Amino acid sequence: MTKRLSWSRALFKAGAGGYTRVIGLDIGDRWIGVAVSDPGEILATPLKIIERTASARDVAAIIELIQQYQVSRVIVGLPVSMDGTIRSQAEKVKTFVEAVSACTDTVFEYRDERLSTRSAQKLRQASPGKKSALKTRDDAHAAAVILQGYLDAKRP
Repeated sequence: MTKRLSWSRALFKAGAGGYTRVIGLDIGDRWIGVAVSDPGEILATPLKIIERTASARDVAAIIELIQQYQVSRVIVGLPVSMDGTIRSQAEKVKTFVEAVSACTDTVFEYRDERLSTRSAQKLRQASPGKKSALKTRDDAHAAAVILQGYLDAKRP
């Protein structure tokens, strides 16, 4: 059992066996929430929150994650307004994604992120655990909600 667990951890971390991963991004003005799939692209897990500093550093942080996790695709939450229109925040997200995609051959795909932060908050409130964890930022969990939506939609 221990051997199997260590093998699965190595697979999860390194993307071994020819599997690749998908990451999800929830891009805001101050923070970027990041989630990662398992190598089989079934489950999304919140990974980290990147505090935005300078555009070049933010781009470098995403490129580093793409390389570290052997990512084949990046799913980006697009903040579409409730009436379906694209507004200034969505344009900022697209501009940032263009800067990142210019540095890599990885495929980027947008997904409607309406209510993803609220869904992440509800999921965390409903899950057992320390209530102090509810005070943490929701960005990585929102990225996981966005990514899980993509993973669920592509399954037959």
